[in-house]
Amino acid sequence: MNDDTTACKSSTMDMKLEIVVLPVADVDRAKTFYANLGWRLDADFAADGGEFRVIQFTPPGSGCSVIFGRNVTSAAPGSSQGLYLIVADIAAAREKLLADGVEITEVFHDAAGVYVGEDQHYLFGSKRAQGRDPEGRSYRSFASFADPDGNGWLLQEITERLPGRVEAASTTFSSAAELAATLRRAGAAHGEHEKRTGGGYDVNWPDWYAEYIVQEQAGGTLPL
Repeated sequence: MNDDTTACKSSTMDMKLEIVVLPVADVDRAKTFYANLGWRLDADFAADGGEFRVIQFTPPGSGCSVIFGRNVTSAAPGSSQGLYLIVADIAAAREKLLADGVEITEVFHDAAGVYVGEDQHYLFGSKRAQGRDPEGRSYRSFASFADPDGNGWLLQEITERLPGRVEAASTTFSSAAELAATLRRAGAAHGEHEKRTGGGYDVNWPDWYAEYIVQEQAGGTLPL
């Protein structure tokens, strides 16, 4: 094996998931549904006398978009399941979808593993239970809904990433609400920090907050 091959295999290259294809039967109905969710319409164009049409939407704060249309995929309409939408506040996200006219389940939590979809497909011995995760654990609270064709979406609340899931140098927030929720968690944790250090005012609280926020999102060790 030459040095060039070794270097190629040991290096990394960015490969960003950009598009998920949704199979739909009624293109305009699907367009209306996703537009009503407040998702950004990126494209709607046709070719070949209308025999080919593609529509692209992007959920707020998402780096990945969805496309659907006419002659875009041969998959059966509604066959895409277990499509995850990550949110910082499951209750607020559910209320927003209800306000948008979406039929969505009550919040439920994962009592054993990772829940996948309404077809009772589970991973890791998961068990669905009513209500938000009682311990408020990240990754464990869900709600599900479907588009008019039956493509299945799952809201998942993630407030703290597992170690190694996010680069610490790449801390980002998709919305002011997500940042505010993180600041509230940091504030509560800092209150406990001040108690442990004698209850006095911590003049270095901005540094403590910054370290907490970065480490929480990156799945690192939280400051005490």
